[in-house]
Amino acid sequence: MCLIDRKRVAPLPPRRKSTCTLELELQARAEGYKAVAGVDEAGRGCLFGPVYAAAVILDPERPIAGLDDSKKLDAGVRDGLAVLIRERAVAWAVATATAAEIDRINILQASRLAMRRAVEGLAVAADYLLVDATAVALPLAQKNVIHGDALSQSIAAASILAKTSRDALLAELDAKYPGYELASNKGYPAPAHLRGLDLLGPTEEHRMTYAPVRERAQRALFAGARR
Repeated sequence: MCLIDRKRVAPLPPRRKSTCTLELELQARAEGYKAVAGVDEAGRGCLFGPVYAAAVILDPERPIAGLDDSKKLDAGVRDGLAVLIRERAVAWAVATATAAEIDRINILQASRLAMRRAVEGLAVAADYLLVDATAVALPLAQKNVIHGDALSQSIAAASILAKTSRDALLAELDAKYPGYELASNKGYPAPAHLRGLDLLGPTEEHRMTYAPVRERAQRALFAGARR
């Protein structure tokens, strides 16, 4: 389990008018659902490492100010919100699908697999899902919400947990796999990451079905065959 360093947690942002609300959660509760979980993933576009997903059931009696799409938030703010989500949510869970699973079943299906694992990992069983832009393969009532992490606080909370958990892992793996600058680029195809692939080739954690990785692996094999 990766722990958040509270010393680097930034102050929470001031209250502001946001499109990220509890409206969808309240609609579901009005229909009789009791445990509404937001579900989202992080890391689909990365060349390296697992895709992460999280599921969060927020407690309406313990609101969290500042929830929004994790991509809109500074790293320190995300870390601070992740602490509050873990402290105040009714239930939360984080799960992954590995790079090998991504290569075997494709990134969309691997993302959905990680989402299903996250929902199944909740300490309190969800009876309704709000899912960012896809569906979870479980026999539960659910709503697919386009741009859900900017509209639903539950999905936003899930996006924050998935993002901060994945970023923490990449910071750890940066020491294990030097030369790719994973701590800074988080596994995305930044120039420093691509230079590392050119110089060192892919690791066992790289996603071999992704074109930038596959092409460099093939180039290295071809170069080796010519020696």
